[in-house]
Amino acid sequence: MVCVGNAIVDVLAHTDDAFLDRHSMVKGAMQLIEPSLARVIYDEMPPAIEISGGSAANTAAGMAALGARAAFVGKVADDELGRVFTHDINAAGVSFTPAHATGEQLAAGTARCLILVTPDAHRTMNTSLGVAGFLEPGDIDEELLSQASVVYCEGYLWDEPSAKAAIRKAMDVARNVGAAVAFTLSDGFCVDRHRAEFLDLVEKRIDILFANEAEICSLYEVETVEEAADLVAGHCAIACLTQSEKGSLILGRDGTRLRIPAVPATLVDTTGAGDLFAAGFLASWSRGADLAESGRVASIAAGEVISHLGARPQQDLVALVEAAD
Repeated sequence: MVCVGNAIVDVLAHTDDAFLDRHSMVKGAMQLIEPSLARVIYDEMPPAIEISGGSAANTAAGMAALGARAAFVGKVADDELGRVFTHDINAAGVSFTPAHATGEQLAAGTARCLILVTPDAHRTMNTSLGVAGFLEPGDIDEELLSQASVVYCEGYLWDEPSAKAAIRKAMDVARNVGAAVAFTLSDGFCVDRHRAEFLDLVEKRIDILFANEAEICSLYEVETVEEAADLVAGHCAIACLTQSEKGSLILGRDGTRLRIPAVPATLVDTTGAGDLFAAGFLASWSRGADLAESGRVASIAAGEVISHLGARPQQDLVALVEAAD
């Protein structure tokens, strides 16, 4: 499976609502910021830890942790954070040959995401995309994608024109080689910015859609996930709609509707929950598991990642899945 997304190093810290208010942040949202503002926020953050992240990269790491063959496509700078990202994702078992920035792009540096985790475990993200947003069609390795059974793309990349073109190329290559196209809506505010284009993708290009409750309701401008489910059903072969502690709703084009319960977990940090849900689902589905089993593994993976700080698994996911059988 090949994941296409932002190559980001996450900087995570515990803080309080007052910190968010001082910096005019919307709790639970992701905002794009300039490098200058990133430096201001970073200087005022409490003690933090640095972990390689990025939505699709987290999904690739989760896939590898579940024993799947996974590769990642993204762009980094030839700087310290770029080397950290490359080391970490390769160490996670994911194949990654970095697309390095060149020329004027170099000054932007490797992307970083400043993640503030409040006592209620919500994460508020401030992302300086750096060179990640400069991903372009030429960075899409057609030979690599030709080997894929699934090509998974993140909606966050849609904010940059060249990255948008790269995703469209990845989707076209996947379609040509018979691979399934999977896509995550990524963030409710991201959906607000690109609603018309995302609706077009859902109707014409996406086989497997991932969205949380806020994102799918924003896409269709409705109040409840049930209303959104009625509208998305039939447009994709599969739609996976997550609802935090309520579990998830998985829809099949044939009319299937499955309620998958959430796995009980001690909530520490919701960062990466959707990323690992997608990893668990796709790792199982690509091996021939049905929707119910794929959803079960997805819930286990999501439950593991919310039990600790950071968006990549720390426990043996294969062992967790086997223990839950």
